[in-house]
Amino acid sequence: MDAHTTPHAFNQMIKRDSPLAAWLDLCLEDVGNGRAKMRVPFATKLLRPGGVVNGPVIMALADFAMYAAVVELDPRGAQSVTTNLNMYFLRKTTGRDLVAEARPLRSGRSQVVMDVLIYADEEEEPVAQVSGAYVFPPA
Repeated sequence: MDAHTTPHAFNQMIKRDSPLAAWLDLCLEDVGNGRAKMRVPFATKLLRPGGVVNGPVIMALADFAMYAAVVELDPRGAQSVTTNLNMYFLRKTTGRDLVAEARPLRSGRSQVVMDVLIYADEEEEPVAQVSGAYVFPPA
């Protein structure tokens, strides 16, 4: 399978085209075979009252990780859009970077269904699990 993006190219694209990705300082670390590993560095600006990372930050990390995997899978991926996102918050975050690992569950002609696990850096138990779907634009 031909790769349709690299971490460097994807990081440049999202920081140029998405102010949210730039503000979060998202960084795609690895991509290949429809899988993606993305990081959001810990920063106090991401915290909500109680000292935990805001849920929307974790959702954005998952969504961008899925997007990177979809872009890598198919040349139409850059024009794909999220059609579903379901998230389970499993435990509080710990003041560390968050790392998302996205993988496809099913890739069809018009839709990709993804699974994402999000971890606090260097911890074994996930802080969240996400399932989602992306659709490709009409031909």
